[in-house]
Amino acid sequence: MLNLKSIAIITGIALPVLQAQSDWPSWGRDANNQRHSPLKQINTANVSRLIPGWTYSMRKEGQIFRPSQSTPLVVNGVMYLSYPIYNVTALEPETGKVLWEYTAPGDYASAEHLTHFRGGSMRGLAYWPGDKLTPPQIVFGTEEGMLYSLNAKTGKPNPGFGNEGVVNLKTPEVMKDFPNMHLGITSAPFVYKNLVFTGGHNPDAFGSKGPAGDVRAWDLRTGKLVWTFHTVPRPGEAGNETWIGDSWKNVSGANVWSFFTVDEKRGILYMPLGSALNDFYGVDRPGANLFANSIVAVDAETGKRKWHFQAVHHDLWDLDMPVPPILFDVVKDGKRIPAVGVMTKMPMLFILDRVTGKPIYGVEERPVPQGDLPNEWYSPTQPFPVKPPVFGRVSFQYPEDIAKVTPEHEAACRELFLKEDGGRNRGAYTPPSEKGALFFPTVLGGAEFTGGTFDPNLGYYIINTADTGQISVIQRLDVDPATLPEYRRFRSKGIPESPLLYFHPTGPPTSVNGWPCWQPPWSRLTAVNVNTGDIAWQIPFGTAEGAPAGMKTGAPNSQFGGPTSTDGGLFFIGAATDRLFRAFETKTGRELWSVKTEELIRGGNPITYMGKDGKQYVAVAAGTTLLTYKLP
Repeated sequence: MLNLKSIAIITGIALPVLQAQSDWPSWGRDANNQRHSPLKQINTANVSRLIPGWTYSMRKEGQIFRPSQSTPLVVNGVMYLSYPIYNVTALEPETGKVLWEYTAPGDYASAEHLTHFRGGSMRGLAYWPGDKLTPPQIVFGTEEGMLYSLNAKTGKPNPGFGNEGVVNLKTPEVMKDFPNMHLGITSAPFVYKNLVFTGGHNPDAFGSKGPAGDVRAWDLRTGKLVWTFHTVPRPGEAGNETWIGDSWKNVSGANVWSFFTVDEKRGILYMPLGSALNDFYGVDRPGANLFANSIVAVDAETGKRKWHFQAVHHDLWDLDMPVPPILFDVVKDGKRIPAVGVMTKMPMLFILDRVTGKPIYGVEERPVPQGDLPNEWYSPTQPFPVKPPVFGRVSFQYPEDIAKVTPEHEAACRELFLKEDGGRNRGAYTPPSEKGALFFPTVLGGAEFTGGTFDPNLGYYIINTADTGQISVIQRLDVDPATLPEYRRFRSKGIPESPLLYFHPTGPPTSVNGWPCWQPPWSRLTAVNVNTGDIAWQIPFGTAEGAPAGMKTGAPNSQFGGPTSTDGGLFFIGAATDRLFRAFETKTGRELWSVKTEELIRGGNPITYMGKDGKQYVAVAAGTTLLTYKLP
């Protein structure tokens, strides 16, 4: 009988193909970010029999406790895991046995570190298979603005990459006149051929000026800069006309802080960009503000722009575009169209031709509420997809939409909103005001950086979203910003280079005892059939603690932690604040299995892989522990 090794020798390709099917080599598993595995040992018929496999504790002695938001990789029989703070570990994926460990140097006790590191770092790694001169590498970034390349076999820094394995991303070209301000990396960089792409994390709490949010490509062999894309275009560059006057100068933000996607066949890099700063007022940045809140497609090898689509004009809500773009094909009217699905934090999916950027199902510019803040610039319209429809809450009517879960909760919410004139919501994109106005979703989404999954067998795009809302207040600042405790917390050195014009204090509460004051469901799972643009199914996601038996409320704030689908007809997801890790039938949304986890899965996405023992594993980071599951 032929074994795998014999087959590999005869065909020359069988073993690599099997390894590719068994592995999870990048954050989204493949360059398309579909987060879909062809494995099907675990399926709809047997998933209810899953049992715990092994666990790995991510608590590090001498380091501050931080829950993990990491998604591990599995390549060629090795699992690579990153976790706070600046730790990378190689593990045996069948047992959790440690193969090597590396901790990047850092000033963990510094004011800047404690301020900016809130668990939102080390969200993942990138793997480069190397070439004739360079062995396979593990690449990651830190919140201190360093990009590392480690030998995948040994965990040692690659001496040929930058300065002994490290590239300093805080170059004068992006730091400009703000050398003391923060610039770091929160999420996994992206590898294509011999290039690694980096975005950045800019401080977004105060002021509009600061380091650039530019996207850059670096040579993995040497660490040298290959190209830079100016996310806030300069004079002579396309998009600069959307910044009135000189408002483009020194603007910070407009950064990729989540995950890139690449069309490997066409060599196109897709960059999901966040909002320009300040997040909640734009008095000093009038205009639509390209390329903030946009998906920008560029030539991956040169950085030259091919097309862009702006999903929010002149953002005043910190909506960003955190959801990683997913590439898939749409079959419409008998024609196969290469497509990309993109989202902001709003529960809206834009399905675009990924070669041209043209909407496949149409996009309408619809009038939106205008504000009255002096000297503010308000976009008269915002884009809405014609299909699929908006699949979460973006408006609120008082008192019709007050939650009616229990009489006591309803009464408390009515009293709360009576004090706030019903919340003063005027529909989607209600702008902040000096009195305060209710807006959906909050700065946390909606949808989030953990994104969705795509099942190519069904043509279903699946994502979890939360119906979150906040009363957004904007106030003119009449004092020196350096006197504000909130400001000092975000600045570790010197006098602020970026003066504040307005301030965004925390608004009045919109929930009672942890339950939102609008009608549930408070979190949802939605499947969109991309071949029709219709919603295939939608269900409440999770259950609110203490809710009446049988009431499908959805668990509040369950947007952090995306789904992962498989050829077994399943998808796995944590994220729900009821601390259940679940498996659903992809075709119907029917729940098939769940297990209570000791810690909340908050930002880590599940992966699945085939071990050398012939077992399919499912792994997910829950708080400070990596959990695995398998069949008996």
